Amino acid sequence: MSDDHSPGDGRNPYADRGGPAGRHAETHDVRREQLTNPTGPAAVDESFAAQLAPETSTAAAGGHADESSSAAADKSVGNRLPHLDSAELATLAILEPGTALDQGSTYLDLNDLGRGPFKAIGGQEIGKGDRVVAKRDTDYELWNRITQDRELEIERPEGAE
Repeated sequence: MSDDHSPGDGRNPYADRGGPAGRHAETHDVRREQLTNPTGPAAVDESFAAQLAPETSTAAAGGHADESSSAAADKSVGNRLPHLDSAELATLAILEPGTALDQGSTYLDLNDLGRGPFKAIGGQEIGKGDRVVAKRDTDYELWNRITQDRELEIERPEGAE
């Protein structure tokens, strides 16, 4: 055998022992390495969180655009909001009965303007005869005119700061 290890040498090192992986197995405890090597973080089971709080948000679908109609078609809204012209009423979207409200989103009930804007809680939906407008579906200038710049009041339990 020659001591020539130039690229022209035709020998295959460790070929008779299974290649580099076989040589590694001769010098190391491969089974122990596999058991002690870190595997990374464990997979997270998200089914439990989904069961607790199923996804009910319509935010990804562009709000309530498919579940609303124009206020211009409803004469009683025009009577309640006489300071709005027909173009503004046409852009105002009233949610249809049965529409689920998104928890934490801000809404205004046009039947009870004195109440002012409110935040929806989980499981709330529009009833028959209700005229509710979503803040995120309304132009901010129009929203401010309808609410008369009233701040959102959040109901808190007694003793809560």
